Amino acid sequence: MEKSVFRAEMENILSGKTLWERLQSESRPIVLYGMGDGAEKIFSACKERGIPVSGVMASDAFVRGQSFLGYPVRTLAATEEALGECVYLLSFGSSLPDVMAHIDAVRETHTLYAPDVPLFGGGIWDRECLTENLDRLEQVYSLLGDDLSKKVFTSVISYRMTGNLSYLSRCETPREEMYTLLGVGENEDYLDLGAYDGDTLREFLSETGGSYGSLTAVEPDPKSRRKLLERMEKAYPGITSDPRFTLIEGGVWSEEGTLSFDNAAGRNSSLSEGGKLSVNVFSVDGIRQGKGCSFIKMDVEGSEREALIGAGKTLSGLRPKLIFSAYHRTEDLFALPELLRKLAPEYKLFLRHQPYYPAWEVNFCAKAE
Repeated sequence: MEKSVFRAEMENILSGKTLWERLQSESRPIVLYGMGDGAEKIFSACKERGIPVSGVMASDAFVRGQSFLGYPVRTLAATEEALGECVYLLSFGSSLPDVMAHIDAVRETHTLYAPDVPLFGGGIWDRECLTENLDRLEQVYSLLGDDLSKKVFTSVISYRMTGNLSYLSRCETPREEMYTLLGVGENEDYLDLGAYDGDTLREFLSETGGSYGSLTAVEPDPKSRRKLLERMEKAYPGITSDPRFTLIEGGVWSEEGTLSFDNAAGRNSSLSEGGKLSVNVFSVDGIRQGKGCSFIKMDVEGSEREALIGAGKTLSGLRPKLIFSAYHRTEDLFALPELLRKLAPEYKLFLRHQPYYPAWEVNFCAKAE
């Protein structure tokens, strides 16, 4: 049987060194570019693989004589003065155009990789991960509904295997393109799961010219809910008192219950066994209870699998348009579309990546045929 285009591309990636293999054979000093949770995860991944880290670098404005992970935080110039020619590992994320442009400027003149480490859960994209899951990935590739989705899929995997940001740059589209792709229009009954401060509610309203049938936002973090109400009211006076607007205080899961919640990570706050807050959780099917639902956005910080399971009846009965994140966990890129296919095989699947370093803002879009 003729080899698929996808398998040929993946075998080509596997024929060379993966990022982690390249770093293991690197003779130049390896330096973390950035601080925070991402840098700690990359540092741990390097340590597990016997890859020595020699320092920490930050942009000039963020260097204040501090230390991180036991290393002095240096500017790029100071790092090169102290260590010579280095390999830099991007250790933070951003969608800000000026920050992304600065990262591009650094990688034009220096060796820079962006290791992919999961925001939640374990596992990492390496030779073993790709080899073990190649058949599953090829099956998902075959389900994708257009050529751009297939380009995004192969590009994201190629980036994750190599740490080369050029793969991401070649497959970016603006967020509003997802709304056009799904045919989101007026009078939608919109369910925003992981509504944060209302940013995607306002995005939705901007795309529909302020028109909606109903708005239901679900957010477990009290601070984010306060910001949501304030910012929604500022942008659309009177909307929070509209009977068509509902804010649910809690999280999204496969069934109703109570779980712990870690709200220490701001936008990346999540349902977690080690969380300090106890929050109510709801299933999509329970939230709807026979009400209309024509469009769902799921960005629930690693709980997308449970959210989809809890939406089974809604998906098969109401067939809403879907946008759901595909980048929080290592397995999301193949496990989530497999689950959707099982729950609602009538859905046509697409994949989009909005400008972001590293490969965050990778989202599946789906609509019933």
